[in-house]
Amino acid sequence: MDASKFSVLLVDDEIDVLEFLSYNLKKEGFKVSTATNGKEAITKAIAEVPHLIILDVMMPEMDGIATCEEIKQIPALKKSLIIFLTARGEDYSQIAGFDAGADDYVTKPIKPKLLISRVKALLRRYQDNKTNATPQQLEVKDFVIDSERFLVINKGKEIILPKKEFELLRLLASKPNKVFSREEIFSKIWGDNVIVGDRTIDVHVRKIREKIGIENITTVKGVGYKFEV
Repeated sequence: MDASKFSVLLVDDEIDVLEFLSYNLKKEGFKVSTATNGKEAITKAIAEVPHLIILDVMMPEMDGIATCEEIKQIPALKKSLIIFLTARGEDYSQIAGFDAGADDYVTKPIKPKLLISRVKALLRRYQDNKTNATPQQLEVKDFVIDSERFLVINKGKEIILPKKEFELLRLLASKPNKVFSREEIFSKIWGDNVIVGDRTIDVHVRKIREKIGIENITTVKGVGYKFEV
């Protein structure tokens, strides 16, 4: 891939981390800008609209989770990808990160080559998704899944879901009654290079059911899930 076509905003309150990762990303050809806290990151993201934001979790003024949530509320930044880079690797921290709208979650310390590999894999998936774009609106039973506005409309009621929950619902509903294996779901929603806890899918499905009030998402024991109609 041609890294020079992609811009990266790197956010961390540790200057040595910023300098080290910035050097390695620029060496690969990426256009890189930096910020040292969440508020500065939001200001720069609005001005630059980067393809990818690499975001530390533990920061002064505004932590990474709050920063990610705010970024995802800005229409111009809906398509910006976000990777969390953090020393915290617990399952619940990863789930909180994905709930906030992150596309990947990387724990420190990480070798630059591995981080760059994850960045490239995520950007390739972004390109593939643009090439194989799904319809902007998907209608199944009483539901309208609006990919343009990241909305689910259930019997006229608009419901906003975090990014990963929305993508999971859209995937399952895209092929009603098809059983998606857990491996297929992980690959399509989180990517093959993303390592998440075993309960991540289950937690996301439970939250979708709670927020939308549906039982259409059926568990197929030992296999995965399907959207039943």
